[in-house]
Amino acid sequence: MSVETALADLATRFGLSDAVVEAFGAYLELLERDPTAPTTVTDPRRGVDEHLADALVALDLPEVRAAREMADLGSGQGVPGLPLALALPDAHVTLVDSLERKGAFMRRAVEVTGATNVDVVVDRAETWEQGRGRHDAVLVRAVAPLAVLAEYAAPLLREGGSLVAWKGQPDVGEEADMHAAAKVLGLEVGERVPVAPWPGAERRSLYVLRKIAPTPPTYPRRPGMARKRPLRAKN
Repeated sequence: MSVETALADLATRFGLSDAVVEAFGAYLELLERDPTAPTTVTDPRRGVDEHLADALVALDLPEVRAAREMADLGSGQGVPGLPLALALPDAHVTLVDSLERKGAFMRRAVEVTGATNVDVVVDRAETWEQGRGRHDAVLVRAVAPLAVLAEYAAPLLREGGSLVAWKGQPDVGEEADMHAAAKVLGLEVGERVPVAPWPGAERRSLYVLRKIAPTPPTYPRRPGMARKRPLRAKN
């Protein structure tokens, strides 16, 4: 299947306009030609699946469709936040990464796609003060264990907002730690939604955790502590 056909299939599946498809094409071209692109997936055909389709599956979640303020943590090459911003022009998305070289690439990606509803922030989730308590959804793809993601996201969410985490198949211990962390952080564990972003993709899920109470002011802890000493279930 050609890149053009794959993009057309995405447009049909998610109801995307020709302008969005054109922007996706510009993004794939940037990934292919920019030697600083922070991803090993630079082939445009693979990029349709592993970047665009993988991001857009979140459009099946009402928490994402309804969100008007979103943050994508550890965004790297701008995924999943940039494709979702292009698909949801009424939403505002902030792409967040701690490394300036990734921030520079994301700014180029925003420019070539013409996205007007996207900002780029170079900061750690733990120290991003301006992001606290303002987001309807926090998006995280393949960054850390679920308990760590919960600590990163909870302070950035408004009450009623949701963390949406892209994961493979966590083990039982990781899910138990997620439940324990959620109780501490004011979150409620919602659905684990199995997804198949492209034919042959296996064992992928979106985890949804909703913020139902204020996060204690002691969170997030200082940078690095969530990974070094993650919140865990008691043995």
